[in-house]
Amino acid sequence: MSPRSDVRFVSWFRSVAPYFHAFRGRTFVVAFGGEVLAAGRFVELAHDLNLLHSAGIRLVLVHGSRPQIDARLARLGIESRFASDLRITDATALECVKEAVGSLRVEIEALLSQGLPNSPMANAAIRLASGNYITAQPIGIVDGTDLHYTGQVRRIDAAAISGALGQGNIALLSNIGYSPTGEVFNLAMEDVALASAVALRADKLVFLSDTPVLGRDRQMLPELTARDAERLIARSKDLSSETRRALTAAARAVQEGVGRSHVVSRGEDGALLIELFTHEGSGTMITADKLERLRPATIDDVGGVLQLIEPLEAEGALVRRGRERLEQEIGQFHVLEHDQMILGCAALYPFPRSKSAELAALAVRPGYQRRGYGEKLLEALTAQARSMGMRKLYVLTTRTAQWFVERGFVADDPAKLPKEKRNLYNWQRRSRVLVKSLR
Repeated sequence: MSPRSDVRFVSWFRSVAPYFHAFRGRTFVVAFGGEVLAAGRFVELAHDLNLLHSAGIRLVLVHGSRPQIDARLARLGIESRFASDLRITDATALECVKEAVGSLRVEIEALLSQGLPNSPMANAAIRLASGNYITAQPIGIVDGTDLHYTGQVRRIDAAAISGALGQGNIALLSNIGYSPTGEVFNLAMEDVALASAVALRADKLVFLSDTPVLGRDRQMLPELTARDAERLIARSKDLSSETRRALTAAARAVQEGVGRSHVVSRGEDGALLIELFTHEGSGTMITADKLERLRPATIDDVGGVLQLIEPLEAEGALVRRGRERLEQEIGQFHVLEHDQMILGCAALYPFPRSKSAELAALAVRPGYQRRGYGEKLLEALTAQARSMGMRKLYVLTTRTAQWFVERGFVADDPAKLPKEKRNLYNWQRRSRVLVKSLR
């Protein structure tokens, strides 16, 4: 590994530390269809699940078996039948369901039991817990079609699952449930995942689906509120049936108390880790409310603001403040955060006598520039200055004059600065003075 690669590796490894701290002891439900095993992709997924487990995350796995059931029915010369995207599970289909689930459960247990030296599973010692955790009931007749042994979740034995997780096990749930009278029902994997995540009060519910969640421009949507997800489901024709089912369950989960839901494409190796351990992610995160907030800064934000402005101070783009001064002036700052990470900041210093104010220390985290965060900060502090009765907004800059000119500022003479600011003007820095009328 080259020195440059070493530096990148160390930087990346340090960047995931906050996630390890935040996730340890949390409960994640990870749901995937039988397609993952049919395509031979569960080996890589097992490596990633092992990493999550080793990080102290309480894992609940929920698997489906649709392609395996289809294959068994096809071998019998029976065509798979569906109504409202639900399998019609007659007695013959039910036998195929039980065979498929049993086979998949053994395969999953085998692949998670690997411990080969020089592999990601070395010294893993994963223990799986599975059982009759799900009480089910028949769906019955839908639009005139009897679904027979197709059922829905009636109750999840959350206490038993939590007990298994507390002993260091990974819980494995299949797409079958049992009635109090001993009947077996074929369940939708999404229904099992949703019900278990809600019953366990999970911190995350993650679906591995066949396609990403796309917006109108055919681009992946990195995040949605539950309400926005519902609107997308109602109007979009670009969602596959599998992704539509996953997104529907994901939106409902956060509405019923699950911390966050995610829909990730299973076609990308390592997508689960990228989604969970990077701020940008690899799929779509569904939340109850928007993650982006622009708010007044507090003393707890001093460290995050310093991370933003210190590099710019070092290169001379901003006036050096230091921690002590920043702590004194933090009340002048606003921060723009996304999922509790501060991405931008700016300060407003009013000069009431001259009915003017200075916009200062506008900074956006590298890698997040050109996404409109600077404009949002500028608009918010401009509105604040107007609400305070200010008539002019000044900016002093050595590097970004053009950016402000493009947003309505014009050059001005330092001699026209408010007296309180003019007395502090640093002639050695030769900052350009720009002003914008707020009338």
